[in-house]
Amino acid sequence: MRKDVRILLVGEPKVGKTSLIMSLVSEEFPKVVPYRAEEITIPADVTPEKVPTHIVDYSGTLRPFRLGLKCIELFRCHVLLNKMLCMWFRVPLILVGNKSDLVEHSSMETILPIMNRYSEIETCVECSAKNLKNISELFYYAQKAVLHPTGPLYCPERRDMKSLCVKALTRIFKVSDLDNDGILNDNELNFFQRTCFNTPLESQALEDVKNVVRKNLSDGVCDNGLTLTGFLFLHTLFIQRGRHETTWTVLRRFGYDDDLELNQDYLFPPLKLPPDCTTELNHNAYLFLQSIFDKHDKDRDCALSPEETSDLFDVFPYMPWGPDVNNTVCTNDQGWITYQGYLSQWTLTTYLDVQRCLEYLGYLGYSIIAEQESQASGITVTRDKKIDLQKKQTQRSVFRCNVFGDVGSGKSGFLQAFLGRNHMRQKTIREEHRSYYAISTTYVYGQEKYLLLHEVSPDFDTLSDADLACDIVCLFYDVSNPYSFEYCATVFKQYFMDSKVPCMMIAAKSDLPEIKQMYGCSPLEFCRRHKMPPPQSFTCNTAAAPSRDIYTKLTTMAMYPHVCQADLRSSTFWLRASAGATVCAVLGFAMYRVLLKPR
Repeated sequence: MRKDVRILLVGEPKVGKTSLIMSLVSEEFPKVVPYRAEEITIPADVTPEKVPTHIVDYSGTLRPFRLGLKCIELFRCHVLLNKMLCMWFRVPLILVGNKSDLVEHSSMETILPIMNRYSEIETCVECSAKNLKNISELFYYAQKAVLHPTGPLYCPERRDMKSLCVKALTRIFKVSDLDNDGILNDNELNFFQRTCFNTPLESQALEDVKNVVRKNLSDGVCDNGLTLTGFLFLHTLFIQRGRHETTWTVLRRFGYDDDLELNQDYLFPPLKLPPDCTTELNHNAYLFLQSIFDKHDKDRDCALSPEETSDLFDVFPYMPWGPDVNNTVCTNDQGWITYQGYLSQWTLTTYLDVQRCLEYLGYLGYSIIAEQESQASGITVTRDKKIDLQKKQTQRSVFRCNVFGDVGSGKSGFLQAFLGRNHMRQKTIREEHRSYYAISTTYVYGQEKYLLLHEVSPDFDTLSDADLACDIVCLFYDVSNPYSFEYCATVFKQYFMDSKVPCMMIAAKSDLPEIKQMYGCSPLEFCRRHKMPPPQSFTCNTAAAPSRDIYTKLTTMAMYPHVCQADLRSSTFWLRASAGATVCAVLGFAMYRVLLKPR
């Protein structure tokens, strides 16, 4: 909603512009009319829409070469009271026929065709400054034309809503259809009513609304619920009957501006993010996203088919997830994103680009459905990592592991193995669908955490601060390539030897014969010198899904960077972490399936 409204009166000399203003203010016809009235401001508490209103009197003959400073006022105004200018300025226009006391007949029949010809003309009013006829109504219509304009909503020639309005209301319907059955039942209609107008509808009022739709449409009501066709019909009816403020109230509640675009303030609410802090979804946001998943997982198979995914993102102006997402998170055997993969992708977006996450949550209607002030209430900003290190504990749930290694060392295979894909399955991935990220859950001492793997470019010259900022570093070398380890040693010495970021060396392709590395010392000796855990053997060339133990170790090191190296080398330490991970993973998925079945 606008904070104020400016009304500019424009017309030929002697038509009574100044008299209209004087009659409104004094509630009587002025005996002496000045050449031009000063700008007046009507306080918000005395206007029907509770918005301050400024009224400006425009005097002088309107000619392009004489506009001068007055042209500035034309651009500042929100509504024109005149019979011209509708083609010059993108503001609502009201045609006013003053001095109706001097004629015995109405001129509306002559004016209406003009009104229908120009969509900028909101309405026509006949009035009399002398008899005070329709004076208050005139300025009320002007205020209403600014706050609730008809132009963006309705096309009088077609007697139907414009496409942008239909598109916006369709999204609103789909967001409000909480069970995704294509109709708004009584509970959903009441929630919608309370959301937009702060009051529920009585049962009889609900039936009256549906009866109006039934009388006019055969497919407007289904199973005693309002269909999308019926929903759009109701708003068309509101507009046609001059109640377009009802439609505007709905549109603005769901984030739309005067151009029927989602407001930037709605999509991107303020969120303060200090340095060295990260962003995560909080419990309420996860609950909301779970409800969205359940809403669209119609076959209850704990995965989103391409059709279900498309339906979920139908409320977006574009498809936010590309084919690379299927290689970033867990999928089922058909390549469909699973429930776990779905939440993982949202977690990834929140961590890497929180503004994009806020935008996506806005499209889904998070603040409305979750009844929160904005999407920002669904985001947790973690405390500074330095404080975690000082206190030797963390409350974060997402940990980033940057994976470094020379070309061909097996980094991509390592990321895909985290998602349960062995070497044979990885061969089916197309190069253009490749992802440089992989994210999934691991369990450390019974706590579910997200591990985010990022494959870093092997080119030293392109390393950015983001490539170096992480919770743990994974240095990858190919045991069958004698020159592979040298890259890892160089990266470690150049970027991480003096940092507090824990590092782990991975001896990849361990199913192949190991060849001596052409470096000054062996990988094991290098790790001992720099107080790192010994190199961890890894291969994704397995018959079944590769082992996840290595990922649990990485997450544990990221969570507890202060743990002494002796503990990190201890088999008992890793056994406790791995055992907890296995038990929690099995119980977690079983619990979700149990909860899902009754729905």
